[in-house]
Amino acid sequence: MQPGPSDFPNHCIIKRCKKNSTFYLFLSLTPSFTDKGKFLLAARRYRHGAHIEYIISLDADDLSQSSNAYVGKLSSDFLGTNFTIYDSQPPHSGAKPSSSRTSRRFASKRISPQVPAGNFEVGKVSYKFNLLKSRGPRRMVCSVKCPLPEERADKHLDDSKAKIAEGAAPGLAILKNKAPRWHEHLQCWCLNFHGRVTVASVKNFQLAATVDPSQPGGKGDEEKVLLQFGKVGDDTFTMDYRSPLSPYLAFAICLTSFGTKLACE
Repeated sequence: MQPGPSDFPNHCIIKRCKKNSTFYLFLSLTPSFTDKGKFLLAARRYRHGAHIEYIISLDADDLSQSSNAYVGKLSSDFLGTNFTIYDSQPPHSGAKPSSSRTSRRFASKRISPQVPAGNFEVGKVSYKFNLLKSRGPRRMVCSVKCPLPEERADKHLDDSKAKIAEGAAPGLAILKNKAPRWHEHLQCWCLNFHGRVTVASVKNFQLAATVDPSQPGGKGDEEKVLLQFGKVGDDTFTMDYRSPLSPYLAFAICLTSFGTKLACE
């Protein structure tokens, strides 16, 4: 749950298993896309009526909300365009868990003090509607709760370039996808992923912080990519993140990109 480095991104790989709707996050130990790396998190997709839910776990084999390895979940609306990210641990003292049915059902299954007691909202991801079906990539905006500088144990994290957006609540970072440019010769939308993405896909994105351009350094900060995600194989994707995002928040945001979004593309 700790934020990544501020000066350079941590490189990760996401492996997708379509057979059981499971996703695995690994920290890359080498620049190679084929290097399995160090396992960090796993997520499994469930359908509840018209809604989609991802259960995220520290255990690659035990992806149950009643498990000691449960760390949080991601829930969508019925259109699959708006998502809420939940953490299993309270972000601050006095925080109250969500009152969703899954939270109540989970609380009733609690069998030991080690099992998390609820779900606490820590972020939202929204995809904008494309009502005119115009040509172009998906557009998304994320709002995530991040530690305030005085709450961070590592003083180097205080220099994070993800400034709080003007008008946003303290500790809330607003991220928007970086707009690609249309390449006339290739006849496609292009972003510079610096070699970390090799396959064209509507799922590919880069997120940068929304800042107040009137503040010192604000204009430059806006172009700093804090999270990028893209395809490198049939079921292999790269995920590169930096402060103020943690591996958990970055993984949850990337999971929202999977699945068809008819209203957005």
